Amino acid sequence: MSQLKQTLSDNIKVSMKARELERVKVLRNVQSVVKQIEIDRQTELDDAQVLEVLQKQLKQRQESLTIFTENGRDDLATKEQFEIDIINEFMPQQMNQDEIMALVNAEITEQGATSMRDMGSVMGVLKNKTAGRADPALISKMVKDALQG
Repeated sequence: MSQLKQTLSDNIKVSMKARELERVKVLRNVQSVVKQIEIDRQTELDDAQVLEVLQKQLKQRQESLTIFTENGRDDLATKEQFEIDIINEFMPQQMNQDEIMALVNAEITEQGATSMRDMGSVMGVLKNKTAGRADPALISKMVKDALQG
């Protein structure tokens, strides 16, 4: 079992003992998504794959949070924020923009990338280097800006 899945399972047990029912609901929901993907793929997910699932769960909740906030549904927005906070506990420390830009510049230099045609190869490497620690959309924007001059 991957370390991240074990941590998730352990957190569910601790939350159940502490009678934190809302927290248990969120953690079980995430755990069930991971298990469903394992059943669909007929394979056990490793930490990197579990991290991808967590990122997708975060992104869904952040999109919902934005919609609820824009429509004045503070009750639902509060619930989404609670879930985001819990899922974030399992995410690695996020990189700041300076760290991301340094990685982008280093990878562009290393590959000798000069045009937008090289963006795919640069993004492929950076996606692996920053898995779970940076927003791919932000990385993409930085790579695009750097390659366009």
